[in-house]
Amino acid sequence: MPAGVSVVIITRNAASTLRHTLDALQCFENVVIYDNGSSDETLPIAASYPNVSLYEGDFLGFGPTKRHAVSLAKHDWILSLDADEAPSKALIESLTSWVNSASPNDLGEIVRENWMMGQPVRYSGWGNDWLIRVFNRRNHNFNDAMVHEAIAVSSVSRIQRLSGSIEHTAVTDLSQFLEKINRYSTLRAESGKLKIYSVPVIFFKALFAFLRTYFLQQAWRDGWRGLVIAVSNANGVFWKYMKNYLKARH
Repeated sequence: MPAGVSVVIITRNAASTLRHTLDALQCFENVVIYDNGSSDETLPIAASYPNVSLYEGDFLGFGPTKRHAVSLAKHDWILSLDADEAPSKALIESLTSWVNSASPNDLGEIVRENWMMGQPVRYSGWGNDWLIRVFNRRNHNFNDAMVHEAIAVSSVSRIQRLSGSIEHTAVTDLSQFLEKINRYSTLRAESGKLKIYSVPVIFFKALFAFLRTYFLQQAWRDGWRGLVIAVSNANGVFWKYMKNYLKARH
């Protein structure tokens, strides 16, 4: 059992994947779930696990919301997961031994295996996906990014790679791409951090996003899955800048 480690997850309508995640976390005695207005079975599922501490509150953007959820944890050492991710047994074992010897300046980096509709994606920008997911909240926490949040790293931080992996059930239905594009593009447009581009520039930025993913990141090697990811990336770029453009005009 990884003593002294809290798992922190934010949720919103995560019923389709949450049970798989929580089943993999039963050896942790403190799992914090901070829910942002779920209307499906997320809350009853979370409440059915005795090691889960369930909280509800507003969504403040991904970075600020995760930082608030971290403050609710019992322990200073944090394993941050999404509701569609599950740690492997090898990761839990390596985490247990690593935390016992780590200092608050140490950060644990973990490889994430991204699955799309029953198969792992090896290219398309989804492969070799190393992420900092273990940290001590006394020295580290999430940044303020509304989307694509990350752990803020300082000059004294020491990143160390852990054995094992996180299994990410990224996509089980293609409609999830459309929902994510709409939600994330709105958050980015409302963040006030995007530049305002003309419509032709927006078109070419979206086109470049497709070409970068499909050719430079070798999405073509992932078959139709890679094509879907490349088109989705292009759409994400198009809509965030177009929404920002229209917001500036009104």
